[in-house]
Amino acid sequence: MKTVLITGCSSGYGLETARHFHSQGWNVVATMRTPRENVLPRSERIRVLSLDVTQPESIAAALQASGPIDVLVNNAGIGMLGAFEATPMATIREVFETNTFGVMSMTQAVLPGFRERRSGVVVNVTSSATLAPMPLVAAYTASKTAIEGFTGSLAHELRAFNVRVKLVEPGYGPTTRFTQNGEARMAGLIPEAYAPYAQSVFAAYTQPAEVTTETDVAEAVWRAANDASQQLRFPAGVDAMALAQSK
Repeated sequence: MKTVLITGCSSGYGLETARHFHSQGWNVVATMRTPRENVLPRSERIRVLSLDVTQPESIAAALQASGPIDVLVNNAGIGMLGAFEATPMATIREVFETNTFGVMSMTQAVLPGFRERRSGVVVNVTSSATLAPMPLVAAYTASKTAIEGFTGSLAHELRAFNVRVKLVEPGYGPTTRFTQNGEARMAGLIPEAYAPYAQSVFAAYTQPAEVTTETDVAEAVWRAANDASQQLRFPAGVDAMALAQSK
């Protein structure tokens, strides 16, 4: 029986991905900064662990507690919506610490075991913001685009060791807690000069033509984790797939 470790499982895509892998018969290590065991089914095949991907000691403790894993899903991420001009560099660094360096740190931590066993999959969850320019998300997009380049290069680097590296690119998911979780971080990031433009952008966000669901992402992560080909990108959701096809 295979084991998957998923970061950022307290809600949204990570939570639904944990549920999906469990329903498929896998052992699931669901990690989150503040463990919430009641959000997942009671099962001998599910363990909930504390993990902060920005803290090396937390990463080491979680991986020691989890034991050997077959798949790492780097899903943990934080949102950023606002005018770049008004965004403090400290806030931008905070976004990169989780969305970029957190992914790299988790990946680096599991690679020795994967390489030695000549088996393993890393699935990095990014965003459809990497597929087409979108307004008011410059810093967030940069943090995710860095992982796109990182993943593509690493996939080549690890192929000789039979270790696969994949990308899942979710579209716009208004039903997740993603924006809600970042509200404090984004306060004051729309200066008065940007307000008229931002209002039109927000109006478009509230009435999207197509959206991505948590299930779309969970199924894309499942496909990526089990894909034995050299396919790198797995857009998730009809909007993300449309953007990917238009590139």
